[in-house]
Amino acid sequence: MRIALITASVLTLTLAPLGTAWAGPDDALAKAGCVACHAQDKKLVGPSFKDIAAKYRGQKDASATLTDKVRKGGKGVWGPIPMPPHGTDKMADADLKAALDWVLALP
Repeated sequence: MRIALITASVLTLTLAPLGTAWAGPDDALAKAGCVACHAQDKKLVGPSFKDIAAKYRGQKDASATLTDKVRKGGKGVWGPIPMPPHGTDKMADADLKAALDWVLALP
C-alpha cells in the first residue's frame, strides 16, 4: 500500500509540469497507474481521457466495453502501442466503475 501511494505521488508530481490537471474520482486512476500513460486533456502514451469520452459518447455499453478493455488490455484501437491488462490487483471493481463514470462524463 505504501509503495502504491509513493508511486501515485511520483506520477502526479512527474505529470504536473506537463500541465495535466488531475481531478479524478478519489484519485483512483492515479493510484492504479493510469496517469502514467493517460492525461485528462492530452495524449501521452495512450489517448487522453477526453478523447476516450468523445469516442464512446452515446454508446449504451460504453462502461462495460471500457471495463473489459481495462481488465484485458488490448492494442490497435488507438494505435500500435498496446495497453497491458489491469486486473483487480491494480484497481477494485468499484473504483474502476467510478473512474470510468468520471471519464465518460468528461465534455
